[in-house]
Amino acid sequence: MNILGISAFYHDSAACLVRDGEIVAAAQEERFTRKKHDYRFPAKSIEYCLAEAGISPEELDIVAFYDKPLLKFDRLLETYVAYAPAGFRLFLMGLPLWLKQKLYTPRELDAGLSRRYKGRYVFLEHHESHAASAFLPSPFDEAAILTLDGVGEWATGSIAVGRGNQIQMLKELRFPHSLGLLYSAFTYFTGFKVNSGEYKLMGLAPYGEPVYADLIREKMLDLKPDGSFRMDMSYFAYTHQDVMTSRKFERLFGGPPRKAESPITQREMDLAASVQVVTEEIMLRIARHAHELTGLENLCLAGGVALNCVGNGRVLREGPFEQVWIQPAAGDAGGALGAALFVWHQLLENKREPRGRDAQKGSLLGPAYSNAEIRAFLERRGAVYRHYEHEDALCEAVAQLIAEENVVGHCAGRMEFGPRALGARSILGDARSRKMQATMNLKIKFRESFRPFAPAVLREDVAEFFEMRPNEDSPYMLLVAPVRESKRLAIESHGEKGLDKLKQVRSVVPAITHVDYSARVQTIDAERNPRFYKILQAFKRRTGSPVLINTSFNVRGEPIVNTPEDSYRCFMHTNMDALVLESFVLLKKDQPEAKEIDVDAYLAEFGLD
Repeated sequence: MNILGISAFYHDSAACLVRDGEIVAAAQEERFTRKKHDYRFPAKSIEYCLAEAGISPEELDIVAFYDKPLLKFDRLLETYVAYAPAGFRLFLMGLPLWLKQKLYTPRELDAGLSRRYKGRYVFLEHHESHAASAFLPSPFDEAAILTLDGVGEWATGSIAVGRGNQIQMLKELRFPHSLGLLYSAFTYFTGFKVNSGEYKLMGLAPYGEPVYADLIREKMLDLKPDGSFRMDMSYFAYTHQDVMTSRKFERLFGGPPRKAESPITQREMDLAASVQVVTEEIMLRIARHAHELTGLENLCLAGGVALNCVGNGRVLREGPFEQVWIQPAAGDAGGALGAALFVWHQLLENKREPRGRDAQKGSLLGPAYSNAEIRAFLERRGAVYRHYEHEDALCEAVAQLIAEENVVGHCAGRMEFGPRALGARSILGDARSRKMQATMNLKIKFRESFRPFAPAVLREDVAEFFEMRPNEDSPYMLLVAPVRESKRLAIESHGEKGLDKLKQVRSVVPAITHVDYSARVQTIDAERNPRFYKILQAFKRRTGSPVLINTSFNVRGEPIVNTPEDSYRCFMHTNMDALVLESFVLLKKDQPEAKEIDVDAYLAEFGLD
């Protein structure tokens, strides 16, 4: 049986194909259209999923959609009435898209599938899809489930329990009270884009002090011991205006929001630190309450807030659960996967047998490209390359390039599903290098200098470098852990504050050690990611270090690369030193086109995120 899951029309549209309970393919539309967070109908993702499964739309048995549009419209109407006439302009702004598209989702789905699908559509509630994406592919037979995001239909968070092939929703938090929207309000106020810049706010937090945390708790929130809360909506405007915060919010924090791209001040750093502390506190309280309700040892997480890997790390270290599994595509894209699996297991009552391993396949669920396709492309471009017959030799060569402080783009195997590059579409560098963080941020990624890089580490060495248990899994880069004391270096302090802390060398792997000694850890094992595992092993043999920088293969504002063509363009328009396309290695210095590239023109293709 072939089930297609779809998420669309808000942000991060995606599709997922499940066959007889197995995830065959999943991909986000932005990777094909090259438009970041693309919200449109995921036509290209669906086309890919069907091709990967070798079927046509006529051969689909069920199509599942990740939310209920009519319930969402109900929330829109009720919110407008509650704030009328204040929200009339916002209501009018959103109405055309509802009248043209969202209220007629079945019609849109019919058209998107070229009217060749004649089966039934199943609509799930938004947080039901998130919960399914968290539990059903997890390695657990039973688990508490926690979902937290901005908003679905009415729910902004939920606690559920998963047992076998069934999920039971237990409690929910409802709009407008939302942890995701609280975090987004501070994202907006500190000058970053909502639904895009939240991870920047998280990265900025360690530069500040949580001096506003008490103010947030006292003025904005009525926080209960179980983690539920009500927000004082007089500080927020997202219910009735096209901005997130009100004038009262501005008065509380001493002035208007920071303008995008203007200098970041101590206020923004302190605000980031403050809302991060409050967010972690709420996550911990809700997690403890979920444990009390279910009495289970395992926890599954999904929803956009589950991408807050600092909070996730605290839930794992300080929470009551023995094990935590987080859906790698925790945002709305993952709803497509959750919807399809929900239909197979819960509605059709098919058994689920986790066998202690997750069913996410390393989240490598997207397209791959053959050596023949790549060679043909490189020949067309007149690129100079070396082809490696044997993968071991290629991995040795890549490790040598990285050990010599070269920055290497790596495009091999199936593309990742979810916002993290996990080695298949990654830029790799030497984490021991003192200059690498600044080099990669400013000359390759062209992004803000304060943003940290994540480490990829051999799983067997994770406990040596980070405060994690021996062989502890973090394959999807969704947990933050401190760098071990034994790997830290005494820092020479001259009273540095704020972004000046960047200049201090804090550990033997300075390029991935954030200013608070934290790191967003990805563990690499041979089963999930054999090629990346070999590269790390080869690097360790050369240098004694099992740690590399792993950052997404893109520049600021650009979706992560998908095809060899995308990878080659990004390589040629940045200061990357080498590019790996499956079995081919290209060096920048050898490329005849290397001096003819207009970096500014390339960056202009992508809006700032």
